[in-house]
Amino acid sequence: MGIGPSTKETSLHHFRDPLVDLLDTDQDIDFLGIMLVGTPQDNHDKHLVGWRAAQWAEAMRADGVILSADGWGNSHVDYVNTMEELGVRGLPTVGVTFQGTAGAFVVKNKYLNTIIDINKSEAGIETENVGENNLDALDAKKAVAMLKLKIRKARKE
Repeated sequence: MGIGPSTKETSLHHFRDPLVDLLDTDQDIDFLGIMLVGTPQDNHDKHLVGWRAAQWAEAMRADGVILSADGWGNSHVDYVNTMEELGVRGLPTVGVTFQGTAGAFVVKNKYLNTIIDINKSEAGIETENVGENNLDALDAKKAVAMLKLKIRKARKE
């Protein structure tokens, strides 16, 4: 299972990423940066990248994390693991990824309670339209709003 044309982000999208633009301009957010993590093939390495990414976010003393993935299916193994690693460290996390009609991850844990599905096709599947199923400005606004709520809740506890 690979990443189809509609779930691929174009170079222009990376230069004008709506989530980065919003985080950078939001006065309530102290935007620490972007962490890029690959999707290894081996299951051991899938768990290792999630563990290290969560350790890194914790060491940076992040108040919260938006975890975005431009892949799906097998890529969700390490994505879900990273969500868990962030969760066990108490870091409020919002997920942004393609789910579509499948609507379920190939693996699950209790930290998948705030996921934004970036599917845009009516059929809920990847399409042949490049960039159709990727994060847009509305998805970014939802993710930031949800993260602010989770951070606020965590501070009260």
